[in-house]
Amino acid sequence: MNLGPLVRKHRKDRKLTLKAVAEKAGISEGFMSQVENNVKSPSVDTLMKICNAIGVNAGDILNQMSKQERVAVIRKQEWDDVDLPHTGFITRRFFPPENRTVIDSAILVLMPNKSIPVRKDIKNGQELLCILKGSLELVRTEETITLFEGDIIHYWSDKEKQKIVNRNKKQAIALWIGTL
Repeated sequence: MNLGPLVRKHRKDRKLTLKAVAEKAGISEGFMSQVENNVKSPSVDTLMKICNAIGVNAGDILNQMSKQERVAVIRKQEWDDVDLPHTGFITRRFFPPENRTVIDSAILVLMPNKSIPVRKDIKNGQELLCILKGSLELVRTEETITLFEGDIIHYWSDKEKQKIVNRNKKQAIALWIGTL
């Protein structure tokens, strides 16, 4: 059940702060944060107060929860079926942000001589990178690791300097998984 991320999404869509919603709902900012992070579940009464403070119908959020995807599949034939923007890479996510609470995952597609930087706002995350097609480099603060098709690496995120680079003449594809 992913109530928290849905509440956060609606709050952020309306450009409201945690503090403003908590005050209007009559709860602590800490409790509001715990609700959004799925640490605590609000009572029905408190959920209604939170939703009123945000300006969304509690029933709508509960309906959205019931419709959240539980399974996502990206077929191999879809790996190459992408339009790459001017950046030269895409991250094809399995689930939308409100459905990602513990891990994030994506198929990464990189054109030659392009790179993907470190994730924004990571805390102390771990990542896994599996090369599905071609080869890539994982560049970290003090090391560069070259990975070839079939290779898998599990590592701690480097917030200071990390990127995934395709230094080849062909498109590369990888499965990436990271903790939140």
